[in-house]
Amino acid sequence: MFDGVHISVPWLIFLAAVFALFAFEMVHSLKRSHTTARLINAYLTDLNNETLFDEIFTFCQNDYKLRRILKKHNATKDDIKALHKKLMIWGNIKKGRRFPPISSFFYAYTLNYLFEHRNDDDKKVAMRMLNFFHI
Repeated sequence: MFDGVHISVPWLIFLAAVFALFAFEMVHSLKRSHTTARLINAYLTDLNNETLFDEIFTFCQNDYKLRRILKKHNATKDDIKALHKKLMIWGNIKKGRRFPPISSFFYAYTLNYLFEHRNDDDKKVAMRMLNFFHI
């Protein structure tokens, strides 16, 4: 009870659920940001390192949102490697903690776009990713 205002149990449950969802999504977002920044810093000078593609693919397989996209498109590590090469041609630009040839694989929207447009022109796909990351 707050100064004569009574909050019912269903509202308390609803507010607790909203808070839990918010906390879960924040942890998910921070984990993604940390992983992306770490990979950019570690592999910016060695972008053809096989370990980079292993780490990206492993992260995607372990992420509940990205895993569905990989499954939907029957994606493999080689697909990620090919898309990475495509992005390197026109999107090899780093701005702050964003680098489309790596960052694009960590967001559901961009990952799905990459697989749906994997056969499109390299420049078109890279420009879409650059626009998404405001570069």
